[in-house]
Amino acid sequence: MTPAPDDPLAELADLVLNVSRLIRARTPTGPDVVPMTETERTVMRVVDLYPSSSPSEIARRSGLQRTNVSTALRALEHKHMITRTVTGGRGIAVLATARAGDNLRTLRSAWSQELLDALGDDTDSVRTCNQVLGWLEQRLTQGSTPGVDQPPPSGGG
Repeated sequence: MTPAPDDPLAELADLVLNVSRLIRARTPTGPDVVPMTETERTVMRVVDLYPSSSPSEIARRSGLQRTNVSTALRALEHKHMITRTVTGGRGIAVLATARAGDNLRTLRSAWSQELLDALGDDTDSVRTCNQVLGWLEQRLTQGSTPGVDQPPPSGGG
């Protein structure tokens, strides 16, 4: 089924991707920011959302190939962004390091300032948007079934 040109879901996806690209283009660089590839950023997001995930779980949640996750994990470990610890048997748990936390705080501060400059201080609309996008991210990373999980907040007041 081809979406109609005015399909609000297709428009949402297009807007999210473009806004993400625009924010990424304004991401600071320098000695306080650890440079990462797109794959490494994706892996770090899953590690932040689901601490102690295994590499296979990170691949499943991110939609990345297991070999790409392994490559990213090696690079992130080299950059001191993650640690891997052995769990029972042959299991591996991946955790973000303090350096990763510092890096994320630096980035979030810069992104916050960018959006404040663009949006002003309409925090109610931002909170509603955050709830909907957070819910959507959770649904997409958990592979949940429609109608089962908590629905996003409704629009309007």
